[in-house]
Amino acid sequence: MEARLQRRVQRYGWDKAATHYERFWREQLAPAQEKLLELAAPQAGQRILDVACGTGLVTIPLARSVGPSGAVVATDLADAMVAAVAAEAARLGLHQITARRMDAEALDFPDQSFDAAVCALGLMYVPDAAQALREMARVVRPGGRVVAAVWGRRDRCGWAEIFPIVDRRVASEVCPMFFQLGTGETLGVTMRRAGLADVDVVRLASVLRYASAEEAVGAAFAGGPVALAYSRFDEGMRNDAHEEYLQSIEPWRTGDGYEVPGEFVVASGVAPGLT
Repeated sequence: MEARLQRRVQRYGWDKAATHYERFWREQLAPAQEKLLELAAPQAGQRILDVACGTGLVTIPLARSVGPSGAVVATDLADAMVAAVAAEAARLGLHQITARRMDAEALDFPDQSFDAAVCALGLMYVPDAAQALREMARVVRPGGRVVAAVWGRRDRCGWAEIFPIVDRRVASEVCPMFFQLGTGETLGVTMRRAGLADVDVVRLASVLRYASAEEAVGAAFAGGPVALAYSRFDEGMRNDAHEEYLQSIEPWRTGDGYEVPGEFVVASGVAPGLT
């Protein structure tokens, strides 16, 4: 029941966040996404899977790398995210992109049907991250790359108070173990347990820059993982939560804006042959 509830929260929460996501997070997530793309090393003609694709911030550069002779399949649990990727692919004429709504823990693809699989900042939201990684390993050909990026340690992410701030006002059921994969060696260990070999892990310090309090608040509440819970707030609750959150990031205020510390962990592994 808990896993079903978590999937429901993620599906409808990201439907709420989809229209705000790129405005508030494109620049902030770029370091992790660029490292993920570097480790995935997409090549012309390849077939690549993008799991938990969001609005396509990784999907689009993957498609450009594989070119018209390749293919990128983008999957996400949220209908609005899948629709956003499909619309952007059509606008850009990137016909090598296919977008499908799909659970990361049960990928509806044959074994060894991709050259590589990536998941950029989506594993934190999956009830069973190890199962999602096993599925990614299953659908990648032997020797192909599986690459995942997650947020790092909680104490290195200055925006982390958003979760207790929301939970004090409404039970959000959002990612009680959000920072687990980014703590210590957890992501690398989980990838190895999923059957991946030659696992390499990179830890990246980063800064989330927002030009104003409005941008910082928009990213935290409307454009991120608490969007579903936030949609239940009345005006008074929203104002109080905004004030509390801004107080939590006050140490990183610079003039009218904020430079909030963050950390990412990016790991890659090699898919084994079937036994």
